[in-house]
Amino acid sequence: MDMTLPARDTDLRPRFAALLEQHRGIVLNVARGYCHHPEDRLDLVQEISVQAWAAFEGFDPARARFSTWLYRVALNVAISQWRRQQHRQQHHAPLDDDLPAADEALPPEQRHALHQLEVAIHALPPLDRALMLLHLDDHDHRQIAEVLGISVANVSTRLHRLRQQLRTRLNPTDRGARHATG
Repeated sequence: MDMTLPARDTDLRPRFAALLEQHRGIVLNVARGYCHHPEDRLDLVQEISVQAWAAFEGFDPARARFSTWLYRVALNVAISQWRRQQHRQQHHAPLDDDLPAADEALPPEQRHALHQLEVAIHALPPLDRALMLLHLDDHDHRQIAEVLGISVANVSTRLHRLRQQLRTRLNPTDRGARHATG
């Protein structure tokens, strides 16, 4: 994420740049979760970086870790951008082959499964998408609750429902077997 930060307090700039670089995976994961095309991802990464820099003076390490704070900023920017896009376009475009190829090092069947999961995640509403991205990024329920501003119990309930929903969507033939044993 090479970008020139607007001039302000010169003491904050190196600290912010180092923290942002250290936690760049957060920004990249959120951008991947909310944008289909590489150009849109780059735009979102830049917008998240600019908004994080604009809000950095208000960051208080006593209240939250930088990673938690950055997740909040990134998700808020991504969700706001997504809502603006939804408002502009009346109809949702299908995501079939618009997504770039998944990791080429994976075998074809794993690439296909990863692609299907990405399509399913992209179809989720903004809060559920954020929840699933944080979960897939190995955050525990407490951390997810902190980032999203919801209770741990709500995280647990929503994740359970989301997993069921994704399982059904990704394995439609498995539906009958689950209900029969359920």
